[in-house]
Amino acid sequence: MKKPENRRVPLTSEDARILLGAGDSNLREICRVLGVAAVYRGGNLIFTGERGALDRAQAVTERLVAQIRAAGNISASALAKALEFPELRSEGLVCSVPGRAGRIIPRTPGQEAYMKSMLHNELVFSIGPAGTGKTFLAVAEAVSALRDNRVERIILTRPAVEAGENLGFLPGDLQQKIDPYLRPIFDALNDTLTPSRVQKYMESRIIEVAPLAYMRGRTLNNAFVILDEAQNTTLTQLKMFLTRMGYGSRLVVTGDVTQIDLRPREKSGLVQIAGILRNVSGIGFVYLEREDVVRHPLVQRIIKAFSREDNR
Repeated sequence: MKKPENRRVPLTSEDARILLGAGDSNLREICRVLGVAAVYRGGNLIFTGERGALDRAQAVTERLVAQIRAAGNISASALAKALEFPELRSEGLVCSVPGRAGRIIPRTPGQEAYMKSMLHNELVFSIGPAGTGKTFLAVAEAVSALRDNRVERIILTRPAVEAGENLGFLPGDLQQKIDPYLRPIFDALNDTLTPSRVQKYMESRIIEVAPLAYMRGRTLNNAFVILDEAQNTTLTQLKMFLTRMGYGSRLVVTGDVTQIDLRPREKSGLVQIAGILRNVSGIGFVYLEREDVVRHPLVQRIIKAFSREDNR
């Protein structure tokens, strides 16, 4: 039997007060899940256990400290997520944004692969079920790139699949007509930027949110461009979008091929595109699975049930 080792993790008294929790409840949960013992002494959180468990305990602690710095507290869900996926294999995958999301870290191996692909490719396709962070992580990376002056603007677009209604018959001006279709993108923006900055950037056209049809005929230079809900594009529409890419730009295309809303006679371009572009350099394909869902745990079970039904 291996002899237990000790691992000291520096921790300020203020961070320790929050991290350990009321009556050391958080620390007891960390020790229970990871199979280690721990004590806070002399500005260090001292773990005792086997080396692999100590590595995980240190990773959990570092992740929770990042959560404290970003949010000022540790929620029960944040603790659970840190314990589910403690290891951060590359510090370069940490994405800091000025909004309430703060410091964003991949929570699953699939999300880690997605963030790596966005760092290393000029065009990335992210395909997976709802709740896997496809849109949120793309928007976070776009905001980070804008803040670091790697791009000059952000362009966010979606196909306006009309669900039985014609946009022309809906009340209001163009922005009011398209707002319901683009609301998930606005939600992600408001998590990664302050609302006042979102408004300022949109008024100055640093951030542009528009239906996919409005991309035709444009060349998008020095921009981070995100096409969301791409499963609802035809191959012709997708080709049109991809060929808008200009100098200094990066493109991310997201979609869920199990939620296609196109008319029966139309084929999804997102389903067909991998066979066309898979071997083109500079393009990454990331496939997220139900294990990468980071919404309510029930969402994973719902996706699994529908998957079983589809395979019958």
